[in-house]
Amino acid sequence: MADRSTLQSRGPLYALLAANVVSQTGNSLSYLAIPWFVLTTTGSATSTGIAVAVGALPVIIVGIFGGAIVDRLGYKPTSVVSDIASCVAVLLIPILHQTVGIAFWQLLVLVFLGALLDMPGSAARGSLFPELVAGTGLTLERANAAYSVTGRLASTLSAPVGGILIAALGATTLLYLNAVSFAISAAIVALRVPSRRVPGTTSDAARRIDRYLADVREGFAFLYRDRLLLWMVLSFSIGGLVAEPLYAVILPVYAHERYGSAINLGFIFTGLAVGSIVGNVIFAGLNQRLPRSGVIIGGFALRAAAFWALVFVPPWGVIAGAIFIGAVLFEPINPLFMTIFQKRVPSGMRGRVLGAVAALGAGTFPLGIATYGYLLDRIDLDATLLLFVIVNTTLPVAMYLTPVLRNIRVPVAADQVSSP
Repeated sequence: MADRSTLQSRGPLYALLAANVVSQTGNSLSYLAIPWFVLTTTGSATSTGIAVAVGALPVIIVGIFGGAIVDRLGYKPTSVVSDIASCVAVLLIPILHQTVGIAFWQLLVLVFLGALLDMPGSAARGSLFPELVAGTGLTLERANAAYSVTGRLASTLSAPVGGILIAALGATTLLYLNAVSFAISAAIVALRVPSRRVPGTTSDAARRIDRYLADVREGFAFLYRDRLLLWMVLSFSIGGLVAEPLYAVILPVYAHERYGSAINLGFIFTGLAVGSIVGNVIFAGLNQRLPRSGVIIGGFALRAAAFWALVFVPPWGVIAGAIFIGAVLFEPINPLFMTIFQKRVPSGMRGRVLGAVAALGAGTFPLGIATYGYLLDRIDLDATLLLFVIVNTTLPVAMYLTPVLRNIRVPVAADQVSSP
């Protein structure tokens, strides 16, 4: 059992993890509510894809320009201010809907702003996390697995509840809960997470406003020089194009056409969340014995194999089981990447480099969502699913043919890295 001093040293870390759970719960509810709201009110998979894609676009914008701002303002202040601003933006959606009404273009604007304001806070919490781990007696691998578990736990709790709330009360209720979650997350970080001065951040006096664009370039330049991080991010970016739209647009349409209920969709997403938690727990216990290349390439390959179940249109429980298995096998990639990132990037540059990673990693996500939404309308669900599983099966083959991914070395200290 940990002594009292150890528990006290972990207090700020636990507070940040709690804030992450609250914030991710709200985001998961919104992630379920907005596509279902658009699909049921417009009847268009294309409109649904556009709405979700618009919510993903800010990742690119904030990734390019926001990382330097996070480093300049500081990680804790950015987290608090971002959550408060996001709360206001999201709150306007249900208020307008229930008062004067909200047009589709207005919804798109608010979805865009909500995501735009949310991203700096998420990046700030991720950048602050390694400093809070120091002195707690935890390894980065296990702490990162716990960080991933908190996000997935939020999805586990919110997915079935969200489906039930949509069926019983409507999507508007979920948007109110999302706004409240941002306010709670801001309060936790403001009151329970101490301010930590990170050496080398751009809040130093030498970092003037005329250095801003140079700061932005530094993040991308560092990523370009580190070939391992670059190839990992490029692989994840392609995965965002060919795989991630499954959860944003294909599964909502699949559940709507095959099962006709948001409740079934909620439980399918629960399979994803529970599988992700199990995958993180496995990584936390076995991370020292798992081959890094095997975790990454094998995760992509086995998830693709699980996707094939969708083609055969089984009962929704089988789909949930397949999504669960795919998540178990794929999820260890996330804490492994977090650990590699933290050990290779200097602490004062995390915001900028993490922004570059987010921009490149998510740059294809909106295109993938819009493309799959278009295909669902044009060539029907069955043909789209077949194309989906085929392209996802080819991705891990291409990754295996990339030497830097096939032979990942143990991460080294950030100040020693130049190439893998």
